[in-house]
Amino acid sequence: MSYKLENLPILPTTVVGSFPKPKYLLKAMNDFKKNRIDKDELKKTQLKALDDIVAFQEEVGLDVLVDGEVEREEMTIFFAEKFKGMVASDWVRSYGNRYYRKPIIKDKIVLEKPMTVDFFREAQNRTKKPIKGMITGPYTMVDWSYDEYYKDRRKAILDCAREYRKEAEALRDAGCKILQIDEPAASVRLDEWDLFCESIDIITKDLGMYTICHICYGDFDNVPNFSKVPVDNLDLECINNNFSFLKKDLFNQDISAGVFDVHTHKQTSKEEIVQNIKKLLEIFPKEKIWIDPDCGLRTRTREESLNQLKLMVEATKEIRNNL
Repeated sequence: MSYKLENLPILPTTVVGSFPKPKYLLKAMNDFKKNRIDKDELKKTQLKALDDIVAFQEEVGLDVLVDGEVEREEMTIFFAEKFKGMVASDWVRSYGNRYYRKPIIKDKIVLEKPMTVDFFREAQNRTKKPIKGMITGPYTMVDWSYDEYYKDRRKAILDCAREYRKEAEALRDAGCKILQIDEPAASVRLDEWDLFCESIDIITKDLGMYTICHICYGDFDNVPNFSKVPVDNLDLECINNNFSFLKKDLFNQDISAGVFDVHTHKQTSKEEIVQNIKKLLEIFPKEKIWIDPDCGLRTRTREESLNQLKLMVEATKEIRNNL
Protein backbone atom coordinates (compact mmCIF):
# COMPACT_ATOMS: atom_id res chain seq x y z
CA MET A 1 0.00 0.00 0.00
CA SER A 2 1.30 3.47 -0.71
CA TYR A 3 -1.38 6.11 -0.10
CA LYS A 4 0.16 9.14 1.61
CA LEU A 5 -1.54 11.64 3.88
CA GLU A 6 -0.60 15.30 3.90
CA ASN A 7 -0.50 17.91 6.67
CA LEU A 8 -0.09 15.52 9.59
CA PRO A 9 2.71 16.04 12.14
CA ILE A 10 5.36 13.48 12.91
CA LEU A 11 3.88 10.89 15.32
CA PRO A 12 0.19 11.66 14.65
CA THR A 13 -2.06 11.10 17.65
CA THR A 14 -5.49 9.51 17.38
CA VAL A 15 -7.89 7.11 19.11
CA VAL A 16 -9.12 3.70 18.02
CA GLY A 17 -12.78 4.63 17.69
CA SER A 18 -15.31 4.31 20.49
CA PHE A 19 -15.84 6.76 23.33
CA PRO A 20 -17.92 6.42 26.50
CA LYS A 21 -21.52 7.27 25.65
CA PRO A 22 -23.03 10.15 27.65
CA LYS A 23 -25.91 9.19 29.92
CA TYR A 24 -28.33 11.28 27.87
CA LEU A 25 -27.40 9.30 24.74
CA LEU A 26 -27.75 5.93 26.48
CA LYS A 27 -31.20 7.02 27.69
CA ALA A 28 -32.23 8.09 24.19
CA MET A 29 -31.04 4.81 22.68
CA ASN A 30 -33.02 2.87 25.28
CA ASP A 31 -36.08 5.06 24.74
CA PHE A 32 -35.89 4.46 21.00
CA LYS A 33 -35.80 0.68 21.47
CA LYS A 34 -38.93 0.94 23.62
CA ASN A 35 -40.68 3.21 21.07
CA ARG A 36 -40.74 6.16 23.46
CA ILE A 37 -39.01 8.43 20.92
CA ASP A 38 -38.81 8.31 17.12
CA LYS A 39 -35.79 8.05 14.83
CA ASP A 40 -35.55 11.82 14.35
CA GLU A 41 -35.42 12.46 18.08
CA LEU A 42 -32.76 9.78 18.49
CA LYS A 43 -30.63 11.32 15.76
CA LYS A 44 -30.95 14.77 17.34
CA THR A 45 -29.50 13.32 20.55
CA GLN A 46 -26.76 11.46 18.65
CA LEU A 47 -25.72 14.71 16.97
CA LYS A 48 -25.56 16.44 20.35
CA ALA A 49 -23.25 13.65 21.52
CA LEU A 50 -21.22 14.06 18.33
CA ASP A 51 -20.80 17.77 19.10
CA ASP A 52 -19.49 16.86 22.55
CA ILE A 53 -17.12 14.13 21.32
CA VAL A 54 -15.56 16.19 18.53
CA ALA A 55 -15.09 19.14 20.92
CA PHE A 56 -13.59 16.71 23.46
CA GLN A 57 -10.99 15.52 20.95
CA GLU A 58 -10.18 19.10 19.91
CA GLU A 59 -9.64 19.97 23.58
CA VAL A 60 -7.29 17.02 24.02
CA GLY A 61 -5.34 18.07 20.90
CA LEU A 62 -5.57 14.88 18.85
CA ASP A 63 -4.42 15.06 15.22
CA VAL A 64 -6.85 12.55 13.65
CA LEU A 65 -10.39 12.39 15.06
CA VAL A 66 -13.32 9.94 15.08
CA ASP A 67 -17.09 10.21 15.41
CA GLY A 68 -16.92 8.26 18.66
CA GLU A 69 -19.37 5.66 17.29
CA VAL A 70 -22.23 7.67 18.76
CA GLU A 71 -24.77 5.98 16.48
CA ARG A 72 -23.56 2.42 17.23
CA GLU A 73 -24.92 0.20 19.96
CA GLU A 74 -22.06 -2.24 19.41
CA MET A 75 -19.43 -2.82 16.73
CA THR A 76 -21.13 -5.73 14.92
CA ILE A 77 -24.84 -5.18 15.55
CA PHE A 78 -24.76 -1.72 13.97
CA PHE A 79 -23.67 -3.26 10.65
CA ALA A 80 -25.75 -6.43 11.00
CA GLU A 81 -28.91 -4.32 11.18
CA LYS A 82 -27.93 -2.37 8.05
CA PHE A 83 -26.72 -5.15 5.76
CA LYS A 84 -29.50 -6.92 3.90
CA GLY A 85 -29.24 -10.61 4.77
CA MET A 86 -28.19 -10.03 8.38
CA VAL A 87 -30.23 -9.46 11.53
CA ALA A 88 -29.52 -9.17 15.25
CA SER A 89 -30.28 -11.99 17.66
CA ASP A 90 -32.20 -11.54 20.88
CA TRP A 91 -30.12 -10.78 23.94
CA VAL A 92 -27.59 -13.52 24.74
CA ARG A 93 -26.17 -13.90 28.22
CA SER A 94 -22.39 -13.82 28.29
CA TYR A 95 -21.71 -14.15 32.03
CA GLY A 96 -23.06 -12.65 35.22
CA ASN A 97 -25.31 -9.76 34.25
CA ARG A 98 -23.58 -9.11 30.93
CA TYR A 99 -25.73 -9.56 27.83
CA TYR A 100 -25.11 -8.89 24.17
CA ARG A 101 -26.79 -9.40 20.81
CA LYS A 102 -25.15 -11.48 18.11
CA PRO A 103 -25.46 -11.03 14.32
CA ILE A 104 -27.29 -13.76 12.38
CA ILE A 105 -26.63 -14.34 8.68
CA LYS A 106 -30.02 -15.22 7.22
CA ASP A 107 -29.36 -14.67 3.50
CA LYS A 108 -26.75 -13.36 1.06
CA ILE A 109 -25.03 -10.30 2.54
CA VAL A 110 -25.87 -7.20 0.49
CA LEU A 111 -25.20 -3.49 1.02
CA GLU A 112 -28.28 -1.60 -0.14
CA LYS A 113 -27.10 1.90 0.86
CA PRO A 114 -24.14 3.45 2.72
CA MET A 115 -24.06 2.75 6.44
CA THR A 116 -21.53 5.21 7.89
CA VAL A 117 -21.33 8.09 5.41
CA ASP A 118 -24.00 10.22 7.10
CA PHE A 119 -22.20 10.39 10.45
CA PHE A 120 -18.81 10.70 8.80
CA ARG A 121 -20.08 13.85 7.05
CA GLU A 122 -21.62 15.18 10.25
CA ALA A 123 -18.36 14.65 12.13
CA GLN A 124 -16.17 16.11 9.37
CA ASN A 125 -18.36 19.22 9.21
CA ARG A 126 -17.50 19.87 12.86
CA THR A 127 -13.71 20.00 12.49
CA LYS A 128 -10.91 20.90 10.10
CA LYS A 129 -8.95 17.87 11.26
CA PRO A 130 -9.35 14.56 9.38
CA ILE A 131 -12.07 12.18 10.56
CA LYS A 132 -11.48 8.44 10.17
CA GLY A 133 -14.14 6.32 8.52
CA MET A 134 -14.54 3.13 10.56
CA ILE A 135 -16.02 -0.28 9.80
CA THR A 136 -16.02 -3.63 11.59
CA GLY A 137 -14.17 -5.84 9.12
CA PRO A 138 -15.62 -8.80 7.23
CA TYR A 139 -13.60 -11.45 9.01
CA THR A 140 -14.83 -10.34 12.44
CA MET A 141 -18.40 -9.79 11.24
CA VAL A 142 -18.66 -13.40 10.07
CA ASP A 143 -16.61 -14.91 12.88
CA TRP A 144 -18.87 -13.32 15.48
CA SER A 145 -22.12 -14.25 13.70
CA TYR A 146 -24.46 -17.22 13.64
CA ASP A 147 -24.33 -18.35 10.00
CA GLU A 148 -27.65 -19.84 8.94
CA TYR A 149 -27.15 -19.23 5.21
CA TYR A 150 -23.66 -19.73 3.79
CA LYS A 151 -22.40 -22.59 5.98
CA ASP A 152 -19.05 -21.76 4.34
CA ARG A 153 -16.79 -19.35 6.21
CA ARG A 154 -14.68 -18.39 3.22
CA LYS A 155 -17.65 -17.56 0.99
CA ALA A 156 -19.38 -15.60 3.74
CA ILE A 157 -16.26 -13.58 4.59
CA LEU A 158 -15.44 -12.73 0.98
CA ASP A 159 -19.06 -11.83 0.18
CA CYS A 160 -19.08 -9.52 3.19
CA ALA A 161 -15.78 -7.97 2.05
CA ARG A 162 -17.17 -7.24 -1.41
CA GLU A 163 -20.12 -5.39 0.10
CA TYR A 164 -17.81 -3.48 2.45
CA ARG A 165 -15.82 -2.37 -0.59
CA LYS A 166 -18.94 -0.46 -1.69
CA GLU A 167 -19.09 1.21 1.73
CA ALA A 168 -15.40 2.15 1.50
CA GLU A 169 -15.94 3.71 -1.93
CA ALA A 170 -18.95 5.66 -0.62
CA LEU A 171 -16.83 7.06 2.21
CA ARG A 172 -14.06 7.97 -0.22
CA ASP A 173 -16.53 9.72 -2.51
CA ALA A 174 -17.84 11.66 0.50
CA GLY A 175 -14.35 13.06 1.08
CA CYS A 176 -13.03 10.61 3.65
CA LYS A 177 -9.24 10.21 3.43
CA ILE A 178 -8.71 7.56 6.12
CA LEU A 179 -10.49 4.21 6.46
CA GLN A 180 -10.02 2.06 9.56
CA ILE A 181 -11.07 -1.61 9.44
CA ASP A 182 -11.51 -3.13 12.90
CA GLU A 183 -10.65 -6.83 13.01
CA PRO A 184 -10.38 -8.06 16.61
CA ALA A 185 -11.06 -11.66 15.50
CA ALA A 186 -8.20 -11.76 13.00
CA SER A 187 -5.53 -12.89 15.46
CA VAL A 188 -7.64 -15.66 17.02
CA ARG A 189 -7.63 -18.19 14.15
CA LEU A 190 -4.11 -17.80 12.79
CA ASP A 191 -4.64 -20.75 10.45
CA GLU A 192 -7.01 -18.43 8.53
CA TRP A 193 -4.59 -15.51 8.32
CA ASP A 194 -4.42 -15.75 4.52
CA LEU A 195 -8.21 -15.65 4.27
CA PHE A 196 -8.29 -12.61 6.55
CA CYS A 197 -5.69 -10.86 4.36
CA GLU A 198 -7.59 -11.77 1.19
CA SER A 199 -10.77 -10.21 2.57
CA ILE A 200 -8.97 -6.99 3.50
CA ASP A 201 -7.43 -6.79 0.03
CA ILE A 202 -10.91 -6.79 -1.54
CA ILE A 203 -11.68 -3.62 0.43
CA THR A 204 -8.38 -1.78 0.11
CA LYS A 205 -6.91 -2.60 -3.32
CA ASP A 206 -6.56 0.58 -5.41
CA LEU A 207 -9.06 2.29 -3.11
CA GLY A 208 -7.40 5.70 -3.03
CA MET A 209 -7.60 6.12 0.76
CA TYR A 210 -5.12 5.74 3.62
CA THR A 211 -6.13 2.44 5.20
CA ILE A 212 -5.66 1.20 8.76
CA CYS A 213 -6.40 -2.22 10.24
CA HIS A 214 -6.93 -2.35 14.00
CA ILE A 215 -6.29 -5.71 15.65
CA CYS A 216 -6.41 -5.92 19.42
CA TYR A 217 -5.29 -8.45 22.00
CA GLY A 218 -3.99 -11.33 19.95
CA ASP A 219 -1.27 -13.92 19.86
CA PHE A 220 0.92 -11.49 17.97
CA ASP A 221 4.14 -13.41 18.52
CA ASN A 222 2.74 -16.21 16.34
CA VAL A 223 1.13 -14.17 13.57
CA PRO A 224 2.39 -15.70 10.30
CA ASN A 225 3.13 -12.48 8.44
CA PHE A 226 2.12 -8.96 9.48
CA SER A 227 3.53 -7.49 6.28
CA LYS A 228 0.97 -9.45 4.24
CA VAL A 229 -1.97 -7.39 5.59
CA PRO A 230 -2.79 -5.07 2.65
CA VAL A 231 -3.17 -1.75 4.47
CA ASP A 232 -1.07 1.38 4.95
CA ASN A 233 -1.08 1.15 8.74
CA LEU A 234 -1.41 -1.63 11.30
CA ASP A 235 -2.96 -0.50 14.59
CA LEU A 236 -1.94 -3.00 17.26
CA GLU A 237 -2.26 -3.39 21.00
CA CYS A 238 1.33 -3.10 22.18
CA ILE A 239 1.27 -2.13 25.83
CA ASN A 240 0.45 -5.55 27.32
CA ASN A 241 2.66 -7.34 24.81
CA ASN A 242 5.50 -5.10 26.01
CA PHE A 243 6.26 -4.36 22.33
CA SER A 244 8.01 -7.74 22.18
CA PHE A 245 6.51 -8.83 18.84
CA LEU A 246 7.56 -5.68 16.98
CA LYS A 247 10.44 -6.41 14.66
CA LYS A 248 11.44 -4.17 11.82
CA ASP A 249 11.61 -6.98 9.29
CA LEU A 250 8.01 -8.09 9.99
CA PHE A 251 6.36 -4.86 8.87
CA ASN A 252 6.24 -2.83 5.69
CA GLN A 253 3.30 -0.72 6.89
CA ASP A 254 3.13 2.25 9.20
CA ILE A 255 2.39 1.28 12.80
CA SER A 256 -0.16 2.66 15.25
CA ALA A 257 0.95 1.43 18.63
CA GLY A 258 -1.39 1.23 21.60
CA VAL A 259 0.70 3.01 24.26
CA PHE A 260 -1.73 2.79 27.18
CA ASP A 261 -4.16 0.13 28.40
CA VAL A 262 -7.86 1.04 28.21
CA HIS A 263 -8.92 -2.05 30.16
CA THR A 264 -7.73 -0.83 33.53
CA HIS A 265 -8.59 2.12 35.75
CA LYS A 266 -4.90 2.51 36.55
CA GLN A 267 -3.52 5.52 34.72
CA THR A 268 -0.43 5.18 32.56
CA SER A 269 1.89 8.08 33.41
CA LYS A 270 3.29 10.50 30.87
CA GLU A 271 6.76 9.18 31.64
CA GLU A 272 5.67 5.61 30.85
CA ILE A 273 4.15 6.72 27.56
CA VAL A 274 7.35 8.60 26.67
CA GLN A 275 9.31 5.40 27.26
CA ASN A 276 6.86 3.41 25.13
CA ILE A 277 7.25 5.83 22.24
CA LYS A 278 11.04 5.64 22.58
CA LYS A 279 10.79 1.85 22.27
CA LEU A 280 8.95 2.32 18.98
CA LEU A 281 11.55 4.77 17.71
CA GLU A 282 14.24 2.15 18.28
CA ILE A 283 12.46 -0.10 15.77
CA PHE A 284 10.70 2.15 13.24
CA PRO A 285 11.52 5.43 11.48
CA LYS A 286 9.64 8.32 13.10
CA GLU A 287 7.71 8.87 9.86
CA LYS A 288 6.04 5.45 10.20
CA ILE A 289 4.71 5.74 13.77
CA TRP A 290 1.24 6.79 14.95
CA ILE A 291 0.31 7.06 18.64
CA ASP A 292 -3.00 5.93 20.16
CA PRO A 293 -4.57 3.86 22.98
CA ASP A 294 -4.54 0.07 22.65
CA CYS A 295 -8.30 -0.18 22.03
CA GLY A 296 -11.55 1.79 22.08
CA LEU A 297 -12.46 3.92 25.10
CA ARG A 298 -16.06 2.73 25.37
CA THR A 299 -15.58 1.20 28.84
CA ARG A 300 -13.75 4.18 30.35
CA THR A 301 -15.33 7.25 31.91
CA ARG A 302 -15.11 10.64 30.25
CA GLU A 303 -12.76 11.89 32.98
CA GLU A 304 -10.48 8.84 32.68
CA SER A 305 -10.39 9.22 28.91
CA LEU A 306 -9.67 12.95 29.07
CA ASN A 307 -6.84 12.61 31.59
CA GLN A 308 -5.19 9.67 29.84
CA LEU A 309 -5.42 11.14 26.35
CA LYS A 310 -4.01 14.46 27.52
CA LEU A 311 -1.01 12.62 28.95
CA MET A 312 -0.63 10.73 25.65
CA VAL A 313 -0.63 13.99 23.65
CA GLU A 314 1.77 15.68 26.09
CA ALA A 315 4.17 12.72 25.90
CA THR A 316 4.03 12.75 22.10
CA LYS A 317 4.75 16.49 21.92
CA GLU A 318 7.68 16.06 24.29
CA ILE A 319 9.16 13.41 22.00
CA ARG A 320 8.47 15.51 18.87
CA ASN A 321 10.29 18.47 20.35
CA ASN A 322 13.40 16.35 20.82
CA LEU A 323 13.48 14.63 17.42
